[in-house]
Amino acid sequence: MEDVLDVYQRPLDPKRPLVTLDEGSKQLLDDSRPPLPMQPPQGERAAHPVREDYEYVREGTCSFFMMFAPLLCWRKVAVTQRRTAVDFAGVVKDLVEKYFPDADKIVLVLDNLNTHTAASLYEAFEPAEAKRLADKLEIHYTPKHGSWLNMAEIELSVLGRQCLDRRLPDVTRLTDEIAAWEQARNAAEKTVHWHFTTADARIKLKKLYPKILP
Repeated sequence: MEDVLDVYQRPLDPKRPLVTLDEGSKQLLDDSRPPLPMQPPQGERAAHPVREDYEYVREGTCSFFMMFAPLLCWRKVAVTQRRTAVDFAGVVKDLVEKYFPDADKIVLVLDNLNTHTAASLYEAFEPAEAKRLADKLEIHYTPKHGSWLNMAEIELSVLGRQCLDRRLPDVTRLTDEIAAWEQARNAAEKTVHWHFTTADARIKLKKLYPKILP
């Protein structure tokens, strides 16, 4: 825990950008019958919002990876069919080559999911390529049951509330909606102002530390 909290206290370094990464999933749902459109008030009749039938059609699920650089007010969401080791490796490759090609190292904060390792790179790429990508990363893991320390999880929560809390019928629609949300949030330079420090942890989470016997 203290390792991640210390990373969050580092100043901005363009050559060593801090990026937090987490993933989520979305069940795709379509309407079983067309919704009734919104109606404005007319005379004594009150306005009506869009009305949807309670029945819906399941269209499967898809996954997405949230890449969030809080000091740069930047986030990128990659939509994928699944979230396997190979999918994770593809996201890391884009992070290194497409989004931060000039970085000496990417300081990457991850939770302890079993696919979040350099071994995933070796599942997806030839050894020389996997080693090249792994060498560009400085990985810091949140502790077990401590994924709340990952700022990308906060961004995923915002994404869920602002963009995904409705029926989306297919991957194309989901990708378009997420891209619009991402563009607007980046343009507004939204970020997370992290205040919880190692000193706070030693006081507020004292019970999690081992007890030193006299």
